[in-house]
Amino acid sequence: MDIDNVRKVAKLARLDLSEADLATMTTQLSAILSYVDQLKELDTDNVEPMAHPLPLKNVFRPDELRPSLPVDEALKNAPARSGDFFAVPAILDAGDDLSH
Repeated sequence: MDIDNVRKVAKLARLDLSEADLATMTTQLSAILSYVDQLKELDTDNVEPMAHPLPLKNVFRPDELRPSLPVDEALKNAPARSGDFFAVPAILDAGDDLSH
């Protein structure tokens, strides 16, 4: 992980990091990725795939009707807005084949 990649990730996350923070994050993210690479060395051939290592139970609460935020409050920190909605850049072309 180099500082340019950290700068790019910070921009995508809308984080304004100082040069010192960028250097720290570069070191820390490199260490994290190194740990993740160590996992590739494990033999998982006979390990059954699972979604979670612990048994889970239904933790949903009953739906309760509550007032939501007013539109202006919800969108006050949005970088861009289109009427009453968040405006985001298009990431798919209408002609993209998503069947794969």
